Amino acid sequence: MRRLGLLAAASAVTLVLGFAMPARALIVFDPNNYVQNVLTAARELEQINNQITSLQNEAQMLINQARNLANLPYSSLQQLQSSIERTQQLLAQAQRIAYDVQQIDRAFSTSYAPATGSQSSQVLVTNAQSRWQNTYAATQDALRVQAGIVGNLDTNRTQTSALVSSSQGASGALQATQAGNQILALNAQQLADLTAVVTAQGRAQSLEAAQRAAAQDQGREQLRRFLAQGQGYRSSNVRMFH
Repeated sequence: MRRLGLLAAASAVTLVLGFAMPARALIVFDPNNYVQNVLTAARELEQINNQITSLQNEAQMLINQARNLANLPYSSLQQLQSSIERTQQLLAQAQRIAYDVQQIDRAFSTSYAPATGSQSSQVLVTNAQSRWQNTYAATQDALRVQAGIVGNLDTNRTQTSALVSSSQGASGALQATQAGNQILALNAQQLADLTAVVTAQGRAQSLEAAQRAAAQDQGREQLRRFLAQGQGYRSSNVRMFH
């Protein structure tokens, strides 16, 4: 009887304690659940890291695109245009027979035309003087063009150095391309200067050759006239000293 009483008392105490303790005070540890939670958190952390890496890559890609699309801060266009305009002005200032087909045709039909018997001696002399003036003016024009091209050399040297430095320091593809295009433009301008020099020098040489050819033709006509007058030239004794 005593044993039964103790058991009954213990049961009563247990029941009372069970009603007295709140449910949150009961802590139950589940190892499987804990492992699953840890794995889930690790996977979420990995996804976050992947997203961060992806965002960083996209940001770097945008930065690279911005660099590739950035314009070259240096431009030599104005200097190149000024050099070309100076050369064009020198060519446009050509004296007398300029670079014009109609002017050339008129000159070769008048002062450079073959001498004929119907032309007076004064016309022959006038044509000869006009041809000499044309050659003289063309030589002066060629020298002026050469002087202008030499004046462009210092500008070209400065622009070449600046463009090479810009090309080497380009931060993107567009800047490198623009620097390369400007270098090509500079080369084209230098080629244009060379063409202008060759053209001016060729003009002077052509007019000089035309002058010689016309002078030979006029000389033959004047010799024919000299020999055709009267009985021609006859030598005679001349007494110079008494």
